[in-house]
Amino acid sequence: MVRKSYFPDKIIWLDAHRPKSRPANMSRLELEEEEDGIVDRSFSDHDLFELLFDNCVADRMPAGRHLFLQEDRADRVFGLIDGSVEISIYSIDGQKLVANMQTAPNIIGEIGALDGGQRTATAICRTDCMIVSLDRMQLLGRIQESPLLARSMLRLVCRRVRWVTESLGDHAFLGIEGRLAKRLLLLNEILADPTGWVAISQSEIGEFLGATRESVNKLLNDWRSRALIDIRRGRIKVVNARGLRQMTSEDGG
Repeated sequence: MVRKSYFPDKIIWLDAHRPKSRPANMSRLELEEEEDGIVDRSFSDHDLFELLFDNCVADRMPAGRHLFLQEDRADRVFGLIDGSVEISIYSIDGQKLVANMQTAPNIIGEIGALDGGQRTATAICRTDCMIVSLDRMQLLGRIQESPLLARSMLRLVCRRVRWVTESLGDHAFLGIEGRLAKRLLLLNEILADPTGWVAISQSEIGEFLGATRESVNKLLNDWRSRALIDIRRGRIKVVNARGLRQMTSEDGG
């Protein structure tokens, strides 16, 4: 039996109610900002994910499976329900730079799917993943049905552009110590297990920074001796997050 999609009903309800709702405790300033169009009343990330992939069938993908390759034709957008996905950029001679790691729930490949151009990066399942997807025409159709959904997608794209801009700034203005400290803090936030360990190799960290394994290994061993981090084979743990954050502010390249 085919499950009926209630996507239009959700869109109608959210479009009709959420922008007009005003909590009783909303301040005068918040009311003025709403009237001036300053407050963003687009969907939350959870609502955006649920509405965008409503009625999609989830597929299990093993670690190592590619969602798409750099320079592929972009014809789908993916939703990560479970697991983590690595986003990487490759040079013409095969050198690899890990641009980001996406954890569930997350939307992947939205920019290429929106403009229909080539993929600018490669996406590979870092762990076993649960994935849903929409083809480009389905994506554009759902956006067309709801201005709020369109605004939410714009907000997502803007957030990704800000991330890329910040990363470019890091590479331009931070030395390897500052960049490594910042990446370790990020990995600790998104990938650490309940005991604080992040399953990642030093080679992978080097790919995250565009640095050699040897330079990363030297810094990590120094930081372990200073009780900033702990290291085990294939794993790393942030011990002193405050000390690492201080490095990101002090390192000017």
